[in-house]
Amino acid sequence: MPGVTHDDAPPLADLMPWSVAPPRLGRGWPAGPDPASLRARWDTLVKAEEPDRETLFEPSRSRTLTTSVGQLPGQAGSGTQKLIRASGPCPEPVRVLRAPFDEQWLIPDQRLIDAARPELWRVADERQVFVVEAPETLLVTSLLPLPGRVRPLFRRPEGREPNLAPGLLEHLGTRLGGAPTPMDVLAWITATARPDLTVPLTGDADAWARGVERGHRLLWLMRRDGERPKLPGGRRPYVRAPLPSRPLTLRYDRDEEALLLDDGRISPVPPEAWDFEVGGVRVLEQWFAARVTEAEPGTLAAIRPTAWPQAWTSELLELITVLALLAELPRWDDPAVPDPITTTELTEAAVLPVPATARRPASVLDGPEEGPEGQLALI
Repeated sequence: MPGVTHDDAPPLADLMPWSVAPPRLGRGWPAGPDPASLRARWDTLVKAEEPDRETLFEPSRSRTLTTSVGQLPGQAGSGTQKLIRASGPCPEPVRVLRAPFDEQWLIPDQRLIDAARPELWRVADERQVFVVEAPETLLVTSLLPLPGRVRPLFRRPEGREPNLAPGLLEHLGTRLGGAPTPMDVLAWITATARPDLTVPLTGDADAWARGVERGHRLLWLMRRDGERPKLPGGRRPYVRAPLPSRPLTLRYDRDEEALLLDDGRISPVPPEAWDFEVGGVRVLEQWFAARVTEAEPGTLAAIRPTAWPQAWTSELLELITVLALLAELPRWDDPAVPDPITTTELTEAAVLPVPATARRPASVLDGPEEGPEGQLALI
């Protein structure tokens, strides 16, 4: 991303005014890279008697075995009975973004999560896109994100009511000579947002088109929905030597462009994929560590695959591909844009400041939600 400039560019917080703090788990074991392990952890918990059940649960100030909470919106398989009496099968794990570019699984049960942010779950569907504020960059995902402050693109399910400053789409349409969609605006934001989270807007149609084209490519790569990204045949990473059943180390051979998991070997792996960082942390190293770092014996987190699953290899190959393709995209290096649309202009047009209601969640209750102990939730 280009360096910070001081040109009256509007902040992201004004362009996408509704934001939600990231969900806070409070304990690590309800999430992980392997859904079968999560089900086994749940089974171990509900089969345990007191006081072992409490020790395994890892209570916090926000959640204990006797905490009363409602059902997470949209998660009919999760219970509302106090965990001290809970039994039965595990709520079906759902896919989440656990860390930058790291898709894992989560047991969607509010009894297990200190701060689940139900307002995010109410608007999470196949049309939703979440913007995540990561260190010095923005991430975009279709999954419920955990790693940073979240700005949903839509305030209501089914892609209704964009989370954009009221009047912004109309003002951009007037300046650009055409009506951009909410996804176009998100593409522009993704392509041009600066490390200080200001977003240089433009009234120049050609510059807008270039930025939106790049942004849509970024969105496709980060969301990874629809057609799966692939590198050209000669550059496509493959497993050249079988991965061990329990790899412990990850190394990179820059000369051979090979990723080494103990004696296992994946190549070609472009150096740009290996060097790809978010917040000063290599994405591939963080992804690998999340799957091999040992948990404390006797805890639920210690219940994990006894051998490296084939699914992880497939995910790793796709992650290498995504990082390589992201690194290849031309950077948006313009410190400024032609014909800028400034904060002052948006203020004069009454787009800014946004009303206080735009910074709060919409009233979303399309159906009854189950409260604690099976009671009807009133919100």
